[in-house]
Amino acid sequence: MSDKEVILTQEGLKKLEDELENLKSVKRREVAERIKIAIGYGDISENSEYEDAKNEQAFIEGRIITLEKMLRNARIINSDEIDTDTVGVGAIVTVEDLEFGDIVEYTIVGTAESNPLQNKISNESPVGKAILGKKKGTIVDVNVPAGVIQYKIVDIKK
Repeated sequence: MSDKEVILTQEGLKKLEDELENLKSVKRREVAERIKIAIGYGDISENSEYEDAKNEQAFIEGRIITLEKMLRNARIINSDEIDTDTVGVGAIVTVEDLEFGDIVEYTIVGTAESNPLQNKISNESPVGKAILGKKKGTIVDVNVPAGVIQYKIVDIKK
């Protein structure tokens, strides 16, 4: 992972900090205990419990490094920075699908926070890129694998 700036909302920052704290204080201890128990079983060269615990330990340590780097490179978007005239990171944007008439509300977030199931889309996603910097009432074309979708920006709020 490069030293790329990570854009986070206050909520996203807290979520990453909580995950990091949990990995360092809880998960590390749990996996260390699993390793200790597995070693107690004897020969570790053919011990699947030991292998599994070591793999989990490697994953946890890798995730800790990733989270620490993300937090070091974080830029926090405060609600008073969010402009409701144009679409930006942190804004809640209501768009209308011009073909089907569906109306969807998205929160524009950085890639670290994106969660399409919660309608939190990245500023680097196809929809995010297409609407970023646009004003209310603008019609945008979004290139997706199935073709092009036209959205009209209905509302922008904090």
